[in-house]
Amino acid sequence: MPAADATAEEVFATLPLHAKAAQLVMPWIAGGYAAFDDPALLRAARWVDSLGVGGIIVSIGSPLEVASRLNHLQGRAAVPLLVASDLEAGTAIRLTGGTPFPTNMGVGAAGREQDAWEMGRITALEGRAVGIHLTFSPVADVNNNPANPIINTRSFGEDPAAVGRLVSAAVRGTQAHGMLATAKHFPGHGDTGTDSHIALPVIPADWARLDSVELVPFRAAVAAGVAAVMSAHVAMPALAGGDPRAATVSPAILGGVLRDSLGFEGLAVTDALDMGALVSAYGPGEAAVLALEAGADLLLQPADPVAAVDAVARAVEAGRIPEARLDRSVRKLLAIKERLGLYRERLVPLDSVPARVGVQANQAVAADLARRAIVLVRDSLGAVDSLRARPGELSLLLYGDETSPTAGRSLAAELRRLGRVPTVVRLGPASGPASYDSARAVLAAERPVVVAAAVRVSAWRGTLGLPDSLAALITATAATRVTTLVSLGSPYLLLQVPGVHGYVLAWSAGPTSEAAVAAALAGQAPITGRLPIGIPPFYAVGHGLQRGGTE
Repeated sequence: MPAADATAEEVFATLPLHAKAAQLVMPWIAGGYAAFDDPALLRAARWVDSLGVGGIIVSIGSPLEVASRLNHLQGRAAVPLLVASDLEAGTAIRLTGGTPFPTNMGVGAAGREQDAWEMGRITALEGRAVGIHLTFSPVADVNNNPANPIINTRSFGEDPAAVGRLVSAAVRGTQAHGMLATAKHFPGHGDTGTDSHIALPVIPADWARLDSVELVPFRAAVAAGVAAVMSAHVAMPALAGGDPRAATVSPAILGGVLRDSLGFEGLAVTDALDMGALVSAYGPGEAAVLALEAGADLLLQPADPVAAVDAVARAVEAGRIPEARLDRSVRKLLAIKERLGLYRERLVPLDSVPARVGVQANQAVAADLARRAIVLVRDSLGAVDSLRARPGELSLLLYGDETSPTAGRSLAAELRRLGRVPTVVRLGPASGPASYDSARAVLAAERPVVVAAAVRVSAWRGTLGLPDSLAALITATAATRVTTLVSLGSPYLLLQVPGVHGYVLAWSAGPTSEAAVAAALAGQAPITGRLPIGIPPFYAVGHGLQRGGTE
């Protein structure tokens, strides 16, 4: 292991070719509890101590579970690991008990740069407490395609300048508090109708369009000093001399646009190399080699880490990739580890985790943002105003997709606490005719109807919207009852049920956002959010009906 006072260059001098290739590979591991002899943990340990990978990507677990697992693996590594995680919208997306912010689009609806900075600050402090050094956030994509099945609320919005300001603030808030930020997905994944986990999206954008829309937030991130930029598995042939390959393996895009045009000198990281848009075309080894050739520095989540390392080493030995090219990326990574202080101390104290992750001060910041992120898009027939004006009975239909099976539970409880009397019925993706008949009977009663639906981005699904059967039920109900739809996810659900009278956006499910919705519907909080995206053909960016508190 390197000495505590080792420099990056001293560490670099100890690495043979295969070890240098391994430094650029970052496989994925689960974050939950596992015994030391658990097969998955043993496999991860072999990646660390035998293969010698330079970092790992950690997924979902409790803060203490994640910290303990990372300490265990760090203790086995010859060179300290750079640990990364996808912490979009705060640590709660990965750390059970972490602080849950609304999605980025909710931050855009609140409209304050300070909110993005605070989200970055709290994410950095909580993530570093468990041993995470690099977050794959913020999302810098401009979501200008309502049919996009994979970006949606992960984006701050569709106005490039506004997105750029929020991206810059998030980068600064994150990096000022000890965590490296990543702007993604370069050069822009917002105008796609295809999920790149499944297939390769093709964007027929020319330079003028890219320069004025997609690149604006990435330029802002680079100006803010972002440490890393993640490539997108999307093709932009017009920018790459007709090359139909993904940006991740395109020298014209990673080199010509990112490095030369934007002047980015930090870490270029790939999106996950096991995604269908890439691995199905090239296989795990060749995908890694092509990405390194194109200009990537870190090779994330290859389908087979051993194959990826071996393929890179063979490519250097065969002269396909100059060793100086490999060395440049390895030196960059080792220098970042030195800057993070990992040669001095790579472990985190477990007893400090509960004092730093999910604490009340952080929760209060997120709750305040969730309240200000609520957008009242439509209120015909006074659907929402009447709910806010006085307590009373209502029919509450809850729907959660595969990602949110308990969506609305906190909303129902909070409405009861605030004096409303909801009769609750729940539907889900697996609900059949009998369940729909029960829901139809509840909604037929003489009382206002509120439908709360969580339809959220989910990798590998390829679509994003209400089931046709649910959309038909809502439409039929709105023909006879005053009906309000609350979206706990995608803002575009109105396009499927244009006849609803009230439309409220809350951006995410979970106790924090649902408490904010309940306060808004019960008139105990003002509604001040504005659309960061348009909902064509009904509403433009910036629309939002404003309401003050009534109680």
